[in-house]
Amino acid sequence: MSRFSQPGEWAHHDAVWTAWPYLEDQWAEGLDAPRTQLARMMAAIADVDPATGNPRGERIELLVREQDAADARARLGDTPVRFHHVPYGDVWLRDTGPIFITRATPTGAVAAARFRFDGWGGKYVMDGDREVGAYVARTTAATGVVDRPHDFVLEGGAVEPDGAGTLLTTRQCLLGGGRNPGADEATMTARLRDALGVDHVIWLDRGLANDHTDGHIDTLARFVAPGVVVCMEPVPGDPNRDALAGILADLRAARTATGQRLEVFTVPSAGAVPDRAGMIMPASYMNFYIANTTVVVPTYDVAPDDAVLARLEPLFAGRRLVPVSCRDVVVGGGGFHCCTQQQPSVP
Repeated sequence: MSRFSQPGEWAHHDAVWTAWPYLEDQWAEGLDAPRTQLARMMAAIADVDPATGNPRGERIELLVREQDAADARARLGDTPVRFHHVPYGDVWLRDTGPIFITRATPTGAVAAARFRFDGWGGKYVMDGDREVGAYVARTTAATGVVDRPHDFVLEGGAVEPDGAGTLLTTRQCLLGGGRNPGADEATMTARLRDALGVDHVIWLDRGLANDHTDGHIDTLARFVAPGVVVCMEPVPGDPNRDALAGILADLRAARTATGQRLEVFTVPSAGAVPDRAGMIMPASYMNFYIANTTVVVPTYDVAPDDAVLARLEPLFAGRRLVPVSCRDVVVGGGGFHCCTQQQPSVP
């Protein structure tokens, strides 16, 4: 019998899970702009056909407080969304929700791999976030999704699979800080193999400056097909120049689970993108979300935006790239990929 494994994000989705921001102390520049940008993200994912009014993309499952539902509905317009009025802390479902894995059998199977969540190493502990994974698992159980809990800390943004046995992650996140004290590279590799069904783990070193997540891979490098990865090259004056150069060198030297070299594509980085207080934010073009019919690409109203879209477009044949301004979402600590968690279809 085949094992469960984490599919590549380009595999077909039944739905995507996300949430509506409401904690004012976590959004230093206010809630209005990030709510608007996340509503645009959801519209791009649902991809409603203007001629028929029918969604061409995937179902949106949105955690939202009852008192915020009217605001969410007004901003979402005709985007079809299913609301869930349950406790949660913030919008980062990539990390608080389960990682869905699949198994190709005669009937197919989907499971929700759940992990302990500790508020990103104890830095951002919010009421409700620890319970989100269990809620999503219970809700999806009605459609046949199997619950698979694991007793170690892991966030979905820390791992990037190619769907063919290879996975990317970083030492800074999984081996540094307080998430899993005492766990070394060999221990975490074994845990990832068991939980996510991968054969080979490629360990990169570190992430972007001021990254709340301590180097999540989904701000650094992303698979776009088995063995095919895209990352960023630094632009002049880039505060992450050394980190990005190291990532590119490591990816070019890495091999897949089958022993082949990775095929590596690059886009320019966003460079220095400050918030209103002047602090450099971890703004990344790698935080795109691959939906069924579209790819939601974060933009930052900076010079490289157009060049990035031009370079990414050939990598996503059959999908429409939708650029959405993400600057005000990054103020809260992440991007579009960080606040989404796809629920794959039965293989």
